[in-house]
Amino acid sequence: MTIIEGSPSIKLDVVAGLTAAAVVLPKAMAYATVAGLPVAVGLYTAFVPMVIYALLGSSRVLSVSSTATLGILVATQLGLAVPDGDSLRLLTATATLGTLVGAILLVARLLRLGFVASFISAPVLTGFKAGIGIVIVLDQVPKLFGIHITKQGFLYDVLSVVHHLPDTSLMTLVVAVATFAVLICMERLWPHSPAPLVAVGGSIAAA
Repeated sequence: MTIIEGSPSIKLDVVAGLTAAAVVLPKAMAYATVAGLPVAVGLYTAFVPMVIYALLGSSRVLSVSSTATLGILVATQLGLAVPDGDSLRLLTATATLGTLVGAILLVARLLRLGFVASFISAPVLTGFKAGIGIVIVLDQVPKLFGIHITKQGFLYDVLSVVHHLPDTSLMTLVVAVATFAVLICMERLWPHSPAPLVAVGGSIAAA
């Protein structure tokens, strides 16, 4: 009888889990590329931190996942640690960075240092996130057009993108436009549908 009464709750948990996965998985894959890492690393970051936090965390409303900010910060540090971009060394450096950050978080938890975050003002966070968003958009633009640029700095990268526009890959651009169309149409017609997951799956199939 207890199992029968609890089954609706289990169904709701399953639906919630699938809904979260439909949003988190495509984002995690994208953030992995922002960090300069293979897409598979994004899948690891989507699963492993959540399992660990479920065992060690205390908040029921905290979002535990990769973010655009983390992607940029990781990319910056990996660029300093592995300037030649060697794939094996990148993975090693990423694992080391993740272990160190995890250890620091555990120490912070034991010392109850969560209150430190309250000293960071909202305007600072807003400006930081806005800057990160602009950087990420610029980072993804060459991929939408199928062009390659050498990153030298924000303004130089903007000029480089404009300079390489004549080299745009039409097939890549078509896939990008179709992906945007799927995202926008599904969000308007079916607001609660897994639009990002469908778009990513369709893009992978097209590629």
